[in-house]
Amino acid sequence: MTDEQMAMNKKWTDEERLALAAKLDEDLDAFIDGLERKRYEEGWPEDRWQEEMEKHPFFMKKAPQPGDEVHPMFEGLQKLKYDPEENTAEELALNYKEDGNFYMKHKKFRTAIYSFTEALKAKCDKPEVKSVLYNNRSAAHFFLKNYRSALGDAQRALEYNPEYAKARWRAAQCAFYLNKFELCSELCDEILERDGSNVEAKELLKKNKTKKLEIERDQRKESAESKKRMVRTQQLIDALTKRGIKFDDLKKNMSITEELLRPKFLPLEDHPVHLDDDKDTLVWPAAFSYPEFLFSDFQQELQENVTMEDCINALLLEPLSCDKSNSYRPGNINVYYENRKVGCVHKVDLSNTIRDILNEKGFFVTGGSLLFYIVPKNSRVEQEFIHQKRRPLTYA
Repeated sequence: MTDEQMAMNKKWTDEERLALAAKLDEDLDAFIDGLERKRYEEGWPEDRWQEEMEKHPFFMKKAPQPGDEVHPMFEGLQKLKYDPEENTAEELALNYKEDGNFYMKHKKFRTAIYSFTEALKAKCDKPEVKSVLYNNRSAAHFFLKNYRSALGDAQRALEYNPEYAKARWRAAQCAFYLNKFELCSELCDEILERDGSNVEAKELLKKNKTKKLEIERDQRKESAESKKRMVRTQQLIDALTKRGIKFDDLKKNMSITEELLRPKFLPLEDHPVHLDDDKDTLVWPAAFSYPEFLFSDFQQELQENVTMEDCINALLLEPLSCDKSNSYRPGNINVYYENRKVGCVHKVDLSNTIRDILNEKGFFVTGGSLLFYIVPKNSRVEQEFIHQKRRPLTYA
């Protein structure tokens, strides 16, 4: 007989029973004290119990986001919902459709597009299901202003359900935004055939007609302006060719282009050479560089019939702020231009007009502009400038 059996068969006195009960109470108190002193690692922190509870699938308020730890039960629910072996094609399509509708309500349109696309991949063969999926994806694209994709999906929805009013209305709106005027008009007419009192379709039809007329008017206007620009450009090229103007960046046997005539100096870039209103005088952008001070003056519209002397007098009407010795004044300066092809400079006769200078053999238009250098007459600056420009030039 074991000790346990002997204890069970033993006849206990009242004193022994009380002593045993007291001992059991002591043991229980000791056990509870031990639990309180021992750290419980598996419990939820008191300040985060609600957060931890919401991780459980039964209490979730939102779906897990990418990177979140997923509860095993949630993974199981996902498998039940999206596993092709657990669902028919229609069930899968409807499950993804439900997700897409949820994201639409929360304005997460890109995610909604993904859900509706997955629903379509399920290949449910029911036209009523496919038409709704295409229509809903069209709506998501529409809110993202992806009008071309929205139109395509709306038209697919109509293929599966020709009486789908929402899809037809959205297709009409997309056609309007895409300037597909004939299609928009056709869709609006179809809407009004089914519902002659549709105010929105009547309004869109009116706006569509007005917008079409405005765009056609603008296109005619732009076409006329384009023809005028072409005529002006050709007149300009003819004038440049007639005068024998040379460009140092025009390759041999190549024609003069608008790009060639666009000034490369930033202050002049919006002022290319052009003919005046009488179409007989060229107006040039020009840069006047001061090598001593490493800065330039710019003339945005310099007529070819102006003499260089008049031009310089206008430039030096007020003293240069950096000219402490008052060297840069009319009658005390020389003007040069550079022939980069042979690596030398030419002094300008100040009595010549801009057109006379352009006709000189060594003058080339540089970067769509005229470029001149101003130095004090008979000065060290002039000698250094001439010496520097006479150095042989190398080309990459």
